[in-house]
Amino acid sequence: MQFTFLGTGTSQGVPVIGCQCVVCRSSDPRDKRFRTSGLVTCGKTNISIDCGPDFRSQALRADVKNLEAIVFTHEHNDHIIGLDDVRPFNFTGKFGGRRMPLYATLQVQREIQLRFAYAFRENPYPGSPRFDLIEIDPSLMFQIAGIDFLPLEVLHGDLPVLGFRIFDFVYITDAKTIGPETRKKMKGTRTLVVNALHHEPHHAHLNLAEALAFIEEIVPERAYLTHISHRMGLHAAWGNRLPPGVSFAYDGLTIEIPGFNEKS
Repeated sequence: MQFTFLGTGTSQGVPVIGCQCVVCRSSDPRDKRFRTSGLVTCGKTNISIDCGPDFRSQALRADVKNLEAIVFTHEHNDHIIGLDDVRPFNFTGKFGGRRMPLYATLQVQREIQLRFAYAFRENPYPGSPRFDLIEIDPSLMFQIAGIDFLPLEVLHGDLPVLGFRIFDFVYITDAKTIGPETRKKMKGTRTLVVNALHHEPHHAHLNLAEALAFIEEIVPERAYLTHISHRMGLHAAWGNRLPPGVSFAYDGLTIEIPGFNEKS
């Protein structure tokens, strides 16, 4: 079982339109970041975590030929607004003529229905995307195609956001506050993905120092930083300054999800 970083950037992406900073002008592909999302792959099963405005380009680059479902962390545009690009999966392949399952809390479902109202009409326009909304109860584990997802509740400023644990892999994005109950659910995590926006304090995101302190507390075997701003600095320059076992994720990076072979 694998996880692919489809995107590792902030809501503006990197490079930022019109910006002339050294990161935005970098030719290093690791400094070019789509909006944050990920892909869980087990055999021929693909499950996307979030579906932002770069979804079409991300799916083409990762050669995603089928999609089992989409799981949402929260309702901000950079995590849901690419849903119209799911249409090809409605009409081809495994989902030909079927609705795409969208796993989300009720709050996220309401926002999806509002922003994509045309897809939920009684007689939608031919060619519109087709969705099947499935509620996530943040207190309960759920399963997609035999894969267990354990929701992890965090706060993005004051907004409730979900991370997810899959076997011994944890994925958390857009977090500022991670409470003690959630930390307990992370016990034994071997691979941790967590957001690190840049170096300065932020009201809704962990900065680099806060993310590294959190990683030090959880003690995973490996940790990857995501949701990275152009203000973090060049990947090549700052990647060498991270502690052992910690890396900046980059778009297209694929890693193994630990614990699957041992527990399956």
